[in-house]
Order: sequence, then structure tokens, then C-alpha cells
Amino acid sequence: MSIGRRTRFDKAFDGFNVVLMALIMLITLYPLYFTIIASFSDPYEVVRGNVYLFPRGFSLDAYKKVFEEERLWNSYRNSIYYTTTGVVFNLILTIPAAYTLSKKKLPLRNIMAVYFLIPMYFSGGLIPTYLQVKDLQLLNKPYTLIFLGGISIYNVVVTRVFFETTISEELYESARIDGACDFRMFFSIALPLSAPILAVMALYYAVGRWNDYYTALIYVSTDKYLPLQMILRSILTGYESGFAIDSGSTRYMTAEEVQAMMEAAYIAQSMKYSLIFISSVPLLVAYPFCQKYFVKGMMIGSLKG
Repeated sequence: MSIGRRTRFDKAFDGFNVVLMALIMLITLYPLYFTIIASFSDPYEVVRGNVYLFPRGFSLDAYKKVFEEERLWNSYRNSIYYTTTGVVFNLILTIPAAYTLSKKKLPLRNIMAVYFLIPMYFSGGLIPTYLQVKDLQLLNKPYTLIFLGGISIYNVVVTRVFFETTISEELYESARIDGACDFRMFFSIALPLSAPILAVMALYYAVGRWNDYYTALIYVSTDKYLPLQMILRSILTGYESGFAIDSGSTRYMTAEEVQAMMEAAYIAQSMKYSLIFISSVPLLVAYPFCQKYFVKGMMIGSLKG
């Protein structure tokens, strides 16, 4: 039997894998697809559960209600600024730390590695962190959202493994023989060869910072500094609370008021999907540009991580 000949079992197994992967893809993509079509559907159809594969009763009412909020665009700019600046700050801290820990000749290397790992499992807690931020006069400051969460120990470990397994020590030795110092080797050898892991780390940090809600909730109170996630929550809860107040009134309501109240309730439900879609667009746009390096960086960086 020829080595390259495919048996009936091989073909059946390949077919099974194709079907399985297709099902996983559908299960993964359908929630996002449903969010999009529900955001463009008539709120009545969404609430009644009539939206499955295609929009029903095309409507932009939910988006109109969202875009009427003047705070939305300012918060969008804030989130873009916090994310881009924060990712640069994260990489400035993560990459040099991982590169340094990847050096086997580094004095006290194992002790430093353990020192880095301790905060990964044991943190100071919310109250000590809040008091420290307050003492540093960082409360209600825009750069607080950039400084906090400046480095992820897990990402440092993954990046360190990338440096250890991808760039050979002989390459560094050759550069050292030619007179290159540690800084020159880092900027001329390590960084140019680290595009895959840089893309992975940038995407990891970007997703975390874009979706960060808790930090702003605790440390920022001024509307002009709030990120997108806080404003979206404020829009939705404000709309729902207004409906709840109206529906909880004890006075008799006219037919027109009841109709307006029901419409507000339907639109509030539909707004949830439009808010999810609006907050997801930047990451959906950015991911294809990182996809080229994402798989390679993940596989190499997580080899021993």
C-alpha cells in the first residue's frame, strides 16, 4: 500500500473534522451575528423572540437613542486614548522585563522570577490599592486608567518563553563579539524578531483596556474622563430606570402614556444589542491586522508558559 494513499477512514475522519469545526464556528459566530441583526431589527420583534437569522422590521431606533447622547463620542475618544496609550505603556514595561528574565546568566534570575510571580497569585486587595492611589493624588485623573494595570505577570512569562525559545543564545554571542552591548542587542536583535509576540501582547492588553469597566468605576467620577464602557452602562441604566419610574407610578395613566412606556421598554431591550455592537466595532476592526502574527506568537510564546 502506498504511503501517500488515503484510506476510507482518513477521508471519513477529515469529513468529521470539517463538520465539527463548522459547528464550532457557527456556535462561536452566531451570538455576534445575532447581536448585529437584533440591533437593526424592530424592538417589538426582538422582544417577542422572532429574530433568528435575518433582521425583522428594519429599525434604527436603538441607534438613534444611543447616538443622541453627547457623552458617547467623548467617551469613545477617551477609550481610544486610554487603550492606545495604555498598550504602549504596557509593552514598554512587559517586553524589557521579559527580555531581562530570559537571560540565563542574569544574577539572581530565579529569585527575581519568584518575586515577579508572587503578585500574580497574591494581591494587596482593593482597599490598600485605593488608599495608595488616593495618597498619590491619582483619584479622578485620566492617566490613572493608564498607570493602573501597567503590567501583567502572565504576559511577562509568556513573552519570556518566546525570547528563550525563539532567539538563540548564539545570535547574542555573535553580536557581543562584534561589540554590541545589551541595549544594542535588545533594540537591534530582540525587538525586530519579536513581531509575533508583540502583536499578541498588544492585542491582549488592548482587549483588556478597551473592556475595562471596574477601574473607571472605582477611581474616576468625572464624566469627561469616563471611558466608553461606563457611558454605555450609564445610557442603558438611565433609560431603564426612567422606564421603571414611570411604570411604578401609582397614578392612572392614559392610553398614550402606556403606549409610550411600552415603546420605551422595547427600545431599552433593543438598545442592549446596539450598545454591544458599538463597543465591539474597534476590536473587530483591529483584529485582522494582528491575525498574521497572532497564531504564531501564541503557539511559540505558550510552549512552556
